[in-house]
Amino acid sequence: MSETQVVVVSPEGELYAGSAGLVTLPGIAGSLGILPGHTPLLTRLKPGAVHIKRVSGEDDYIYVAGGYAEIQPHSVTILADTAIRGKDLDEAKATAARQQAEERLQNLASNIDYAMAQAELAEATAQLATLAQMRRGK
Repeated sequence: MSETQVVVVSPEGELYAGSAGLVTLPGIAGSLGILPGHTPLLTRLKPGAVHIKRVSGEDDYIYVAGGYAEIQPHSVTILADTAIRGKDLDEAKATAARQQAEERLQNLASNIDYAMAQAELAEATAQLATLAQMRRGK
Protein backbone atom coordinates (compact mmCIF):
# COMPACT_ATOMS: atom_id res chain seq x y z
CA MET A 1 0.00 0.00 0.00
CA SER A 2 1.18 3.49 -0.84
CA GLU A 3 1.79 6.00 1.92
CA THR A 4 1.75 9.73 2.47
CA GLN A 5 4.03 11.46 4.96
CA VAL A 6 2.01 13.58 7.38
CA VAL A 7 3.19 16.39 9.65
CA VAL A 8 0.87 18.36 11.96
CA VAL A 9 2.35 21.38 13.69
CA SER A 10 0.98 24.25 15.74
CA PRO A 11 2.67 27.17 17.50
CA GLU A 12 3.08 24.86 20.52
CA GLY A 13 5.09 22.34 18.50
CA GLU A 14 4.82 19.21 16.39
CA LEU A 15 1.85 16.98 17.22
CA TYR A 16 2.24 14.27 14.61
CA ALA A 17 4.86 13.08 12.15
CA GLY A 18 4.46 9.78 10.38
CA SER A 19 3.01 7.97 7.42
CA ALA A 20 -0.62 7.40 6.54
CA GLY A 21 -2.74 5.67 3.96
CA LEU A 22 -5.51 8.27 4.23
CA VAL A 23 -5.83 11.73 5.77
CA THR A 24 -9.19 13.42 6.16
CA LEU A 25 -9.18 17.11 7.06
CA PRO A 26 -11.69 19.93 7.52
CA GLY A 27 -11.10 22.20 4.52
CA ILE A 28 -12.77 25.58 4.51
CA ALA A 29 -15.03 24.46 1.62
CA GLY A 30 -15.71 21.00 3.07
CA SER A 31 -14.08 17.78 4.18
CA LEU A 32 -11.14 16.54 2.11
CA GLY A 33 -9.91 12.97 1.83
CA ILE A 34 -6.24 12.80 0.87
CA LEU A 35 -4.76 9.59 -0.55
CA PRO A 36 -1.16 9.02 -1.65
CA GLY A 37 -0.57 10.64 -5.05
CA HIS A 38 -3.08 13.46 -4.48
CA THR A 39 -2.85 16.51 -6.71
CA PRO A 40 -0.99 19.43 -5.08
CA LEU A 41 -3.32 21.71 -3.14
CA LEU A 42 -3.20 24.47 -0.56
CA THR A 43 -6.31 25.04 1.55
CA ARG A 44 -7.40 26.88 4.64
CA LEU A 45 -8.76 24.75 7.47
CA LYS A 46 -11.83 25.35 9.59
CA PRO A 47 -12.26 24.02 13.13
CA GLY A 48 -12.64 20.25 13.05
CA ALA A 49 -10.98 16.85 13.14
CA VAL A 50 -7.97 15.72 11.19
CA HIS A 51 -8.31 11.94 10.86
CA ILE A 52 -5.08 10.10 10.10
CA LYS A 53 -5.53 6.48 9.04
CA ARG A 54 -2.14 4.83 9.42
CA VAL A 55 -1.04 2.14 6.97
CA SER A 56 -1.15 -0.27 9.95
CA GLY A 57 -4.89 0.47 10.28
CA GLU A 58 -4.63 2.54 13.47
CA ASP A 59 -6.50 5.84 13.65
CA ASP A 60 -5.22 9.13 15.03
CA TYR A 61 -7.45 12.17 15.53
CA ILE A 62 -6.25 15.72 16.00
CA TYR A 63 -8.56 18.67 16.58
CA VAL A 64 -7.50 21.82 14.72
CA ALA A 65 -9.02 25.26 15.29
CA GLY A 66 -8.04 26.46 11.82
CA GLY A 67 -4.88 26.97 9.84
CA TYR A 68 -3.60 25.73 6.49
CA ALA A 69 -2.87 22.41 4.82
CA GLU A 70 -0.38 21.88 2.03
CA ILE A 71 -0.97 18.70 0.08
CA GLN A 72 1.69 17.27 -2.24
CA PRO A 73 1.55 13.88 -4.00
CA HIS A 74 3.34 12.14 -1.12
CA SER A 75 3.06 14.55 1.79
CA VAL A 76 0.50 16.46 3.84
CA THR A 77 1.68 19.34 6.01
CA ILE A 78 -0.83 20.89 8.40
CA LEU A 79 0.00 24.23 9.99
CA ALA A 80 -2.69 24.62 12.65
CA ASP A 81 -3.57 27.75 14.59
CA THR A 82 -4.31 25.47 17.54
CA ALA A 83 -4.09 21.69 17.60
CA ILE A 84 -5.01 19.18 20.29
CA ARG A 85 -4.64 15.41 20.12
CA GLY A 86 -8.09 13.84 20.20
CA LYS A 87 -7.26 11.82 23.32
CA ASP A 88 -6.39 15.10 25.11
CA LEU A 89 -9.72 16.82 24.42
CA ASP A 90 -11.83 17.54 27.51
CA GLU A 91 -15.49 16.81 26.74
CA ALA A 92 -16.84 18.52 29.86
CA LYS A 93 -14.84 21.67 29.16
CA ALA A 94 -15.95 21.75 25.50
CA THR A 95 -19.60 21.24 26.50
CA ALA A 96 -19.38 24.08 29.03
CA ALA A 97 -17.71 26.36 26.46
CA ARG A 98 -20.43 25.61 23.92
CA GLN A 99 -23.18 26.33 26.44
CA GLN A 100 -21.53 29.58 27.49
CA ALA A 101 -21.15 30.74 23.86
CA GLU A 102 -24.78 29.84 23.09
CA GLU A 103 -25.97 31.81 26.13
CA ARG A 104 -23.89 34.83 25.14
CA LEU A 105 -25.33 34.75 21.62
CA GLN A 106 -28.91 34.52 22.92
CA ASN A 107 -28.51 37.45 25.31
CA LEU A 108 -29.29 40.32 22.94
CA ALA A 109 -28.97 42.98 25.65
CA SER A 110 -25.33 42.22 26.43
CA ASN A 111 -22.36 43.99 24.89
CA ILE A 112 -20.65 41.00 23.33
CA ASP A 113 -18.51 40.54 20.29
CA TYR A 114 -20.80 38.36 18.17
CA ALA A 115 -18.03 37.25 15.84
CA MET A 116 -15.93 36.13 18.82
CA ALA A 117 -18.88 34.32 20.42
CA GLN A 118 -19.68 32.58 17.11
CA ALA A 119 -16.04 31.52 16.71
CA GLU A 120 -15.99 30.15 20.27
CA LEU A 121 -19.23 28.27 19.57
CA ALA A 122 -17.78 26.82 16.34
CA GLU A 123 -14.60 25.69 18.09
CA ALA A 124 -16.42 24.04 21.02
CA THR A 125 -18.84 22.32 18.65
CA ALA A 126 -15.94 21.09 16.50
CA GLN A 127 -14.15 19.69 19.57
CA LEU A 128 -17.29 17.76 20.55
CA ALA A 129 -17.67 16.52 16.96
CA THR A 130 -14.05 15.32 17.03
CA LEU A 131 -14.75 13.33 20.21
CA ALA A 132 -17.89 11.84 18.61
CA GLN A 133 -15.95 10.91 15.49
CA MET A 134 -13.28 9.21 17.61
CA ARG A 135 -15.96 7.15 19.41
CA ARG A 136 -17.52 6.08 16.11
CA GLY A 137 -14.10 5.09 14.76
CA LYS A 138 -13.42 2.70 17.63
